[in-house]
Amino acid sequence: MLWSKVTRAAKDRGRSGADSEMVHSYPYRSACPSTVWGDLVSGAARELFFAGYTNYFLWTQQPAFGVTLRGRLEAGCRVRFLLGDPDGEVTRERERVEGAALTVSTRIRITLGELAKLGPVGGPQVRFSGADDAVNHVGLSVFRFDDDALVTPHMARTVGHDSPMFHLRRSEDGGMFDRFADHAEELWGRGVPLEDRSADAASG
Repeated sequence: MLWSKVTRAAKDRGRSGADSEMVHSYPYRSACPSTVWGDLVSGAARELFFAGYTNYFLWTQQPAFGVTLRGRLEAGCRVRFLLGDPDGEVTRERERVEGAALTVSTRIRITLGELAKLGPVGGPQVRFSGADDAVNHVGLSVFRFDDDALVTPHMARTVGHDSPMFHLRRSEDGGMFDRFADHAEELWGRGVPLEDRSADAASG
């Protein structure tokens, strides 16, 4: 056990540049242990940002995920969810490509239902990616936990759990972590707040 720790530390010290922020890579998102997700979520103190297109899997793979989110919110952590538009053209096209029984729009609506249980006041901030950004959103999921991130570039015809994933940890300005975090922030900045969509639906 001691030797493995020494070897790992030596490898970490030997990394430089872009490699220095790579903690681990997984050939499939599903290959990442659920404990990694759980530790990152529960350990975040400042920032939780879930910018997957549906984020549905979080509730199926993390025990009492809603309770954990509530605890992070009460501890002062900022919690955000960026979702795809369940009624958007890109969502419909992705459903056609995937051909999955549990459709993309259904998975998004399940996530919205779970988020609603946390309450509109003091709950997570929720936005839908804009119509012009949806194609960029559906192709890349970014999940941020303070200075750690899990990033999934989606393969052409696979669902999220069959796509590769990278675990990054921020160590420098303008590195891999910042590039993916900035991508997610750009989509968030042009996103449509959930309350605006709800108001439009009510008036329509």
